[in-house]
Amino acid sequence: MSSFNGLGLNLGNLSRISSAKTRSISAENFHGEKGKGGMSTDGAAAGCARDLGQGWKVSPFVVIKPGESFELADIAGPGAIQQLWMTGPNVAFWRYFILRIYWDGQETPSVECPMGDFFACGWGRYAPVASLPVCVNPASACNCYWEMPFHKHCRITLTNLHTDPANLYYQVNYTLTEVPDDAAYFHAQFRRVNPLPYKEVVTILDGVKGRGQYVGTYLAWGVKNGGWWGEGEIKFYLDGDGEFPTICGTGTEDYFCGAYNFDLGKENGGYREFNTPYSGLAQVIRPDGLYSSQTRFGMYRWHLMDPIRFESDLKVTIQALGWRSGGRYLPLQDDIASVAFWYQTLPTVIFPKLPDRDGLEIV
Repeated sequence: MSSFNGLGLNLGNLSRISSAKTRSISAENFHGEKGKGGMSTDGAAAGCARDLGQGWKVSPFVVIKPGESFELADIAGPGAIQQLWMTGPNVAFWRYFILRIYWDGQETPSVECPMGDFFACGWGRYAPVASLPVCVNPASACNCYWEMPFHKHCRITLTNLHTDPANLYYQVNYTLTEVPDDAAYFHAQFRRVNPLPYKEVVTILDGVKGRGQYVGTYLAWGVKNGGWWGEGEIKFYLDGDGEFPTICGTGTEDYFCGAYNFDLGKENGGYREFNTPYSGLAQVIRPDGLYSSQTRFGMYRWHLMDPIRFESDLKVTIQALGWRSGGRYLPLQDDIASVAFWYQTLPTVIFPKLPDRDGLEIV
């Protein structure tokens, strides 16, 4: 029987001994070196620890200046990221902090996504997220448990597009271990369309080349019409599909594992937020009768037990449909941001250009 490499963790194998080495990167140990955590003497909290000295929480965070890209991690493999935790920037500005991850020396990032949307909390307001791979906990703690194996190298950065500096508290927990040859690389891509042109579909992902599996979707959906907004079908075009996809859903709320508009009726509060291990309507922003005039939703769907596998290429779209007179569908022109999560072989194709600061802004 081969030795256990410490990856693919679940409750059934947590008891197994492994030669994998656990390491952690934070502002107290920038490079994750063994026996070198908590050694800072000039960190951001040096003044707070002046009566206690070295080892007493001298460097709990870093400051990222406007326009600056801070390197969270630079790790030589083989190994795997097992958890990311971060907080600090004002929740209202999470769209302005761009997370990027580069695998095995690529110049092209395999992950490029605003901080909030990556953690399924995309509307610039705190909302609890309680799922298996992602959780957002009080008051603004972002956690990610996607397993991210790499063979040679991992580099993680966070870029501040806001006009003010921000404190970042962070921890990158990882393991150094042998990685199977068939382990694919984690990817996440952000897109936003605002407004969606009339009678066009939302493209969640396109241009993927390689072999892998699609593992999740996050949507931040801002409604601009009255009435129900989620009649649209999600479609997965696999391996050379033409006009018609291999996988076609039945409706937006159905894809996110809900039913009948997520609506329990006015007497029961209408839309009902929910969080489960695999899917959730984690956020509903309701009009306040003044300037917050539109309803907005944050939804996640993780394909942990039902990954969508592709051999050569993948495209994912979703329709935005409501209702109009005569029992007809109404093509919507909503504000829709998406994050696609998937694993694939390298190389990573160049992503569409990320929106600029104004294009990311939540108004």
